[in-house]
Amino acid sequence: MGKDLLTIALFGAALAAAAALTESGVALTFVMMSLYAALLSQAWNILGGYGGQLSFGHALFFGVGAYAQALGQLNLGINPWLALPMAIALGALVGLAVGGLTFRYGLKGSYFALVTLAFAEVFRILALSVSFTGGGVGLMVPLQEGLANMQFGSRRGYIYLLLAFVLLALAVTAWLRHSRFGAYLQAVRDNEDAARAIGVNPLRVKLGGIALSAAFMSAAGAFYVQVFQYIDPGIAFGSAVSVEALVGAIVGGLGTLWGPVLGAVTLHALSDLTRNLFGELPGISMVIYGVVLIVIVMFLPRGITGSGQALSGLFRAKERVRV
Repeated sequence: MGKDLLTIALFGAALAAAAALTESGVALTFVMMSLYAALLSQAWNILGGYGGQLSFGHALFFGVGAYAQALGQLNLGINPWLALPMAIALGALVGLAVGGLTFRYGLKGSYFALVTLAFAEVFRILALSVSFTGGGVGLMVPLQEGLANMQFGSRRGYIYLLLAFVLLALAVTAWLRHSRFGAYLQAVRDNEDAARAIGVNPLRVKLGGIALSAAFMSAAGAFYVQVFQYIDPGIAFGSAVSVEALVGAIVGGLGTLWGPVLGAVTLHALSDLTRNLFGELPGISMVIYGVVLIVIVMFLPRGITGSGQALSGLFRAKERVRV
């Protein structure tokens, strides 16, 4: 684990230094949005990659975090820095509640995926129906620029904040790779009955996985509110967030440390490229995501990172045979 943590620290230091030295607003925006997408993908990867519980409704936790961050400031008068941990904790609690209702009754695979999608849709309808969420109009956080209000004068401040969460998510993922809990989570993913036979409690392990995943997803929702200062039910609980999270993890490589980061950056770069080439065509990013996902599933089922590792291992094996 020490090697993983060192790599994560070096990655963070290099990116922070690059952000400090870059004056291009376009480059800073690209870095910020790539980190945002990486956080979404890494959050999904904890439950979907390491836990094997494929969710189609992770926007549920994103939306809970986003609305908690906005409502904490607007309705309760809480400072954004204090609202942030509250939003993350609320997201984790919602994750536990959803996990308790689904895992307790043995829902998994496509059934779990559809149930999470249904939960996200129910929350979207509720957010449209009640007044304190602003209904279809949504909520707008007032502009109060300053460090104390978590509203920075440039993208650089948001990059540092988001980088801290991405590094924490990477550290948690590295811990999952080497800890007993992570071994239990992967054992449940591979064969739940066999894991139960050796004394693992699948329900408890999956609840821990969904709570961790939901916490980071809620952090991404809170970050979105602070950057764009607006949220509505379609953004918060819509399918676009769930798709962005799962596609980034799948393209990069499920159950890997760096796969979600690589997948998120690749897809974001591809999205920017298509936008520059084809203009603001409606839905072009979703079309690209769909095509890329089909290609990856067909030809690189282990994702970019997993396939690269397999190819590297094959070359090493051939070199050993030659020697």
